[in-house]
Amino acid sequence: MQDNIRIVCIRHGQSTFNAAHRHGGGDPGLPDARLTDLGQAQARAARDRLRPIPFELVVVSPLTRAIETAAILFGDHPHRPRVLIEVLHRECQESSCDVGRAASEIAAEFPHLDVGHLPEIWWHAEAGSEVGGYPVEPRPMFDARVAAFREWLRARPEKTIAVVGHGTFFYHLTGTFLENCGLIELDLDAAPAAA
Repeated sequence: MQDNIRIVCIRHGQSTFNAAHRHGGGDPGLPDARLTDLGQAQARAARDRLRPIPFELVVVSPLTRAIETAAILFGDHPHRPRVLIEVLHRECQESSCDVGRAASEIAAEFPHLDVGHLPEIWWHAEAGSEVGGYPVEPRPMFDARVAAFREWLRARPEKTIAVVGHGTFFYHLTGTFLENCGLIELDLDAAPAAA
C-alpha cells in the first residue's frame, strides 16, 4: 500500500428506494433511485465533517443517488477535488434501484461531469439474469468487482481519496454496513469482508 494514503468511503443519502423499502412490500420498482429530501439533508449534515480533509479525488458511482450526494458533499469543498465517475464500485445489482441509466442520459442531466469513458450501458444487463423484472448481477461477478476496485484504488496516485457509493458494496469492501451518509476509512491492507 502507498504510504500515507487516506481513503474515506461515504454511502449516499436516503434514496426514494430506501424510503419505500422501509415500509415493506418488496421491491418498489424504482430504477436508478434519486435522493429524498431527507437524503439531501443527510448529505448537507455530513458535508461539514468532510470539509477539513484535503481530498484530491472524489470517486463517484454513476447511480444518480451517489452523484446527487457527491454534489452536495463536495460541490463547494475548499480543496476543489477532481471528481471521477467510476463503474467498478456501483452497487451490487440486486434491486430495481441498482439498474442505471444510459451514460448519455447522465451526461444530459449532469453536463459538468465527464462520463465519456463510460459505456452507454454500464450496469449488468445480461439477458436471462432477471429476477422480478430486473437484471441481477451474479455473485461471483460482484465479488470480482469488489476485488478489482480495491486494486484500482491501490494503483491511484492520489494520497487522499473520497469514494461515494453504496451500502452493500461498502459492506463487502470494508466489513461495515454504513447507514445513509455514514462514512468509514478504508484500509487497503485489511482483509476484505467475508461473504
